[in-house]
Amino acid sequence: MVREATREGRRLRIVGAGRWLDVGAPVDATDEITTTAMTGITAYLPADLTLSCGAGTTLAELEAATRAHDQWCPLLPWGDDLGTVGATAATATAGPFAERLGQPSTLVLGLECVDGTGRVIQAGGRVVKNVAGFDLTRLMIGAWGTLGVITQLHLRLRARPTVDRTMVLEVPASAVDAVMALVRGPYAPLALLSMDAGAAWTAMAGALPTAMDPAARRWLMRIGGNAPFVAAAQEALARLGQLSEVDGDAIWPLVRQHAAPRAGPGPWRWDALSRRLRERFDPHGVLNPGLLGAI
Repeated sequence: MVREATREGRRLRIVGAGRWLDVGAPVDATDEITTTAMTGITAYLPADLTLSCGAGTTLAELEAATRAHDQWCPLLPWGDDLGTVGATAATATAGPFAERLGQPSTLVLGLECVDGTGRVIQAGGRVVKNVAGFDLTRLMIGAWGTLGVITQLHLRLRARPTVDRTMVLEVPASAVDAVMALVRGPYAPLALLSMDAGAAWTAMAGALPTAMDPAARRWLMRIGGNAPFVAAAQEALARLGQLSEVDGDAIWPLVRQHAAPRAGPGPWRWDALSRRLRERFDPHGVLNPGLLGAI
């Protein structure tokens, strides 16, 4: 399809689940190309904590498959699990767990893509230590489909923690520095979000404890590990303020939907290297033309 578009002078808008079509600059395309047929897990080795799947596979499919083996794919972006793995990688969309569990650029071990000339490119591999030379995998992550249509991905998984708890910590303003020092130390949580006043947290009010002190600072955090580690972390946090446990299975999907930062590629800086890469992988401007602005 890409080769035909190149020959006929057509331009293609790349679409997965169609959840990113309203961001970025307007795309100057005449046709769409979709990855929705490229679904399913093609390889899963629980012992190696690796999984391969089509780009059109939803995050919900990964969650169901890995949970059965007490594992998870920490590629948990803002939004929900109805989005596709390919779009998550192409847009480099992270989420509330990315700082601790990894960004898309570190969780995608390798991928297959089709560039703007119709070449099929294999980058990276299925194992953790596979990179030699220029890292084409990371080049495609966050390129918003302007260098290639991602068709398959190889992902790094993680074992689910034995104990997994979500807590709300409320402390006086004077204890903020102590909280930051604690969570950067040996008791670093899987996720830590400041619960500043705003519409996002108001939308989740039913799943959160009522604030005791309007002047206090509150954080939502997820603590995971073995039982002694979680108990020690909770004990240390409780010394700083009021600690309340909430239903993590209920709250984190709401967080991903309502507390997401403003998303989108933003204005792209087309420096000499960016232009050379675009000319190398999509010389005719076939893929998502205009999405990142004029070259």
